[in-house]
Order: sequence, then C-alpha cells, then structure tokens
Amino acid sequence: MEFNVYWVLIAASIIVILSYFFNALADKTNIPSVLMLIVSGFLISLFFSFDEDNLRPVLEILGTIGLVMIVLESALDLHLEKSKAGLLGKALLVAFVLLILTTLGIALIINFFYAVGLFKALVYAIPLSIMSSAIIIPSVGKLIDEKKEFLIIESAFSDILGIMLFYFILDSVDLQGFGAISWHVTQNLVITLTIAVVFGYLIIILIQKVNGNVKLFLPIAVLVLLYATGKLFHLSSLIFVLVFGLMLNNIHLFFKGYFRRYIIPEAYNDLLSEIKLITLESSFLIRTFFFIVFGMSITMDGFNQVSVFIISILALLVMYLLRWGALKLIAPSQTLPAVYVAARGLITILLFYNIPSEYKITAFSPAILFLVIITSNLIMMYGLIKNNLDPEKTPDEGVAGPETEGDYDQSSSFDSETQP
Repeated sequence: MEFNVYWVLIAASIIVILSYFFNALADKTNIPSVLMLIVSGFLISLFFSFDEDNLRPVLEILGTIGLVMIVLESALDLHLEKSKAGLLGKALLVAFVLLILTTLGIALIINFFYAVGLFKALVYAIPLSIMSSAIIIPSVGKLIDEKKEFLIIESAFSDILGIMLFYFILDSVDLQGFGAISWHVTQNLVITLTIAVVFGYLIIILIQKVNGNVKLFLPIAVLVLLYATGKLFHLSSLIFVLVFGLMLNNIHLFFKGYFRRYIIPEAYNDLLSEIKLITLESSFLIRTFFFIVFGMSITMDGFNQVSVFIISILALLVMYLLRWGALKLIAPSQTLPAVYVAARGLITILLFYNIPSEYKITAFSPAILFLVIITSNLIMMYGLIKNNLDPEKTPDEGVAGPETEGDYDQSSSFDSETQP
C-alpha cells in the first residue's frame, strides 16, 4: 500500500481521541487505559501487517522520551515535608526491598527453566521486577491522599532504582571484586548528583528570565540532552530528571538564604503550573503511542508453549507474595489496596528491548512479558475496584475529595511575601 501522509494523520488523530476516551472510561471503571491501548494496537496489527524490526526503534525512542517525562511527572507530584518523611522513607524502602527480592526470585525461575546462568537471568528478571509509574500514577487518583502518595512515591522510586540496577548490572560485568563495584557505584552517584544539582539550579534560575511565550520545552529539551549525554557516559541519568523535578516543586527547600534572591515569585509560580501541565499532556501523548505501538508489535509466537504460562504464573506469584510480605512488615497501614497495585508496563518493555545481544536468551519468549503486564494490570484493576466498592469504608476513607487537587501547587507556590 502506497504511503499517504493524510492517512497517517487521520490514524494518529483517531488514536489520540480514543486515548482520551479510554482515560474517561478508566476513570469510571478502573480498567487501566493502558490495557485498552495495548488491545487496540493488537487489533490494528490483525488488519495491517507491520515489521517488528521497524517497530522496535519507534518503541525505543518513544519509551526513552516517555521515561524522562514520566519521571519528571512523578517528581512534580512529590512535595517534600517533614511530616511526610516517614511515608517517603517507607515507600523508598518498600521499593528497594521488593526490587532486590523480586529480581532474585524471578532470576531463579528463569535460570531453572533456561539454565543460562545467574547473570543472564538477572538481566531478564530486572525488567519484570519494576513497577510502572506510567500506569500506576494515573490509576490511583481516587485513593485517599496518604495511600495515593505512597503508591506514587513507591512506583517512581521503583522506576528509578530499577533502571539504575539494570544498567549497573550491565556496566559491572567487567569489574572484579566488591571494592571495585562499590567504588564504581559511589563515583557514579556522586558525579550524577553533583551535575544534577548544579544544572537544576541553573535551569530554574535561567528559565525564569526567558522572555516570550515559547519557553516551556526548553527545560525539557535540556533534561533530555542531559539524560542522553549521561547515558553515553554510563551515568544514572534519571537522577538528573528526578532532582530537577524535586527542586522545581520544592523551591522552599532548595532556594533558601543566599539562593532565595534568584527566585522571581510571579515567574516561578507561572513556570511551575505550566511545566506541570505540559509534562502531564506530553506524558499522556507519548504513553498513548508507546502502548499502541507495543500492541502492534505483539505476535502469537510463544502462546502455544506451556512453559511460557508456567514461568509467567510463577513470576506473578513471586511478585505478589513478596509484595504482601514487604508491605505487612514495612508499611502495614498501606497493605490494602497497595498489595494489588504492582502493574508492569513501559519500563519493563523498554528495558527488555535494551538487553544487549550478547546477553539475549534465545528461548525466552516476549509472550512472558505480555502475560505479566496484562495480568498485573488486571490484578490492579480488581484491587482498585474492590477498594472503591468496600461497603465498610466511610467517605473520608475512600475516594479523595476535590480538596486534594492542587495541594502541591498551594504548598509549593512562592509568594512575594516570602522574599527577603
């Protein structure tokens, strides 16, 4: 069929319109919009043939940009306060403990079935062990503040820690001994954090002074540039994005004393609200096309293998049993509905396609990814519906009221009265 730009524009427009419809439907039914997008992409592939080798670069580009936008969106949702230190600490600890234990558990399963050695098994297990903030954050909006914030923080840290662990494992393959590995990690984090903080201050200070209406994509372009450059030098690039988002949304913590003079209250308040809006809209658009393309890339290969279903079921059992135990021990008040909210998605797919060819397991079927992603999303859907329908729940304990919207904006705004 001859390429026609107008048909492409029509298809892209219909996909975006459908995605808005799916979001509205997800809000009313708790069916994750991601599932609807993946199924839509798969249905498209039934009527039109696509070369998987051509779709993979598109997935990688969309996934990488989407990753930057999603982490930025997550950071802009986090308001750091002393009163929330306990919640933040528990969410971080749960994310870290579950990432390590789930990775080890799934790696043992993969090693048992494919006999490939622990290293290759770990490389494949990490993507399956990372929660998807791209799916979870839009799905938990109806929970009460504490439970919503816990899951936002946990999923954001799961993304960041998981990606760091994935590339740390790959970069450490040639290192010898615990000392060399420890030095590599410490050096990496110190360099990355230093660059992140310096550029965070520079971007926030300079962007306030840019005149004109066209300026909001400037900080995003700088972040993508830093992320891509950092990856070339094997730095933990997502820290650039996380630190910038935290600094921008928590100006009262980072711009104290001497640095306070560099904040222009009116310009900062406008910048924060506009960056949040454009980040939200951009993340939505990129997620839409990413999951549509992922659905288009799905084939039926592997679904006729019994081992694919056994591995998927065992991986899910490990994920949810460990999650239940970690929540019970570390954050018992968050167990429900958090135990159900462990959806896999964008990061799992992105890292899977970034596994170097020398570490590929030929027999490993992508159908395992598909089954784990779909099932974990269905389990999340069940948990959120069950939470909303709980008859013993009072209104204050159930759906967050309208006053929850804008909490971050109000507390993070910078009034002229606070200027020295």
